[in-house]
Amino acid sequence: MELGIVGKPNVGKSTFFSAATLAPAQIANYPFTTIEPNRGVAFIRVPCPHVEIGKPCAPIHGGCQDGKRFVPVDVLDVAGLVPKAHEGRGLGNKFLDDLRQAAAFIHVVDASGGTDFEGNPVKPGTHDPLEDVRFLEEELAHWVRGILVRDLEKVARRAELEETPIERVLHERLAGLGVTENQIHMALMDAGMDLRPSKWTAEDTLRLSKRILHRGKPMMVAANKSDIAPPEAIERLKKEAGTLVVPTAAAYELALRRAAKTGLIAYEPGAPSFRILDPAKLSPEQLAGLKKIEAFLEVRGSTGVQPCIEEAVRTLLNLIIVFPVEDEAHWTDKKGNVLPDAFLLPRGSTAKDLAFRVHTDLGKGFIRAINARTRMVVGHDYAVQDGDVIKIVARA
Repeated sequence: MELGIVGKPNVGKSTFFSAATLAPAQIANYPFTTIEPNRGVAFIRVPCPHVEIGKPCAPIHGGCQDGKRFVPVDVLDVAGLVPKAHEGRGLGNKFLDDLRQAAAFIHVVDASGGTDFEGNPVKPGTHDPLEDVRFLEEELAHWVRGILVRDLEKVARRAELEETPIERVLHERLAGLGVTENQIHMALMDAGMDLRPSKWTAEDTLRLSKRILHRGKPMMVAANKSDIAPPEAIERLKKEAGTLVVPTAAAYELALRRAAKTGLIAYEPGAPSFRILDPAKLSPEQLAGLKKIEAFLEVRGSTGVQPCIEEAVRTLLNLIIVFPVEDEAHWTDKKGNVLPDAFLLPRGSTAKDLAFRVHTDLGKGFIRAINARTRMVVGHDYAVQDGDVIKIVARA
């Protein structure tokens, strides 16, 4: 599962990416700093079940601190998007192709209104960030539409003459986007499409493309540069963007994470405060910068970057965390490691879905599962719950 960081150039996309992952990314105050996509790993924080049994866990991936489990999430930062990117402007075609496997998008917007459509710096407040939200939605819809209408006559012929369900035909066409047949089915209903593709107009296919994106690749907004954006601009985005909006100050978060990594401060990503470990090691400029961030946190409670990642996973994608184990009594694997794995699954997933997620052979050989908390046997159709600890029993 991968989150795509999207937006026009020079709005702080790469800063947001680096702040969320501490992975290196080229950052500069001019358009198209990012050419090749940057890939990294962010983490979401969840309560760790190990506190219930009083034994420390041993995560294979991520970590655990003070009863909080850090579950990894892949993040992709791509080249900036400009108007008419779907027609090849800027790095449009490359940008769009790089996004195919992203499950959801975090659209980083300059909430201060300090960058124009092309990503050039302008006086703050002179550009409307809501226009960025709308233009990016349009660009993505035109991109999907371009794939959708390719050889549409053949698609129509197969759906109508061979009586193949249209969602199945479209799923084959859109498989590279990572959308499911059910998501396409729901999008067709959302858009009120005629089930005869031969009747579709250009307006119809664009409307359907928007609904496919809404169902298959949901998007939220990171209202970035919130440290300099007027509060009314943030509130307007929240009211009118039509999607989830989280204010962020990516530059502040990046500064805090780098300072924590070098041992200058104690800071947990997403925390409302930090602690300077040794003021003598900091220059006057560094101290002044940290004081400025401290004042911001006292008012806002967070830089917003970590909450943004967590909202994307938990709210936008509606994923839950499940802990598979091999010993339901001690919550361990075969080697005695406590709660070594944590998997992200769509809400509503079953015990059998979890088995397949752990290993294909477990799914194919599924017999039953055991809820490690209640010690009750559950069947293949048991809907796993957020935070469940589950043992899978399967044929060898």
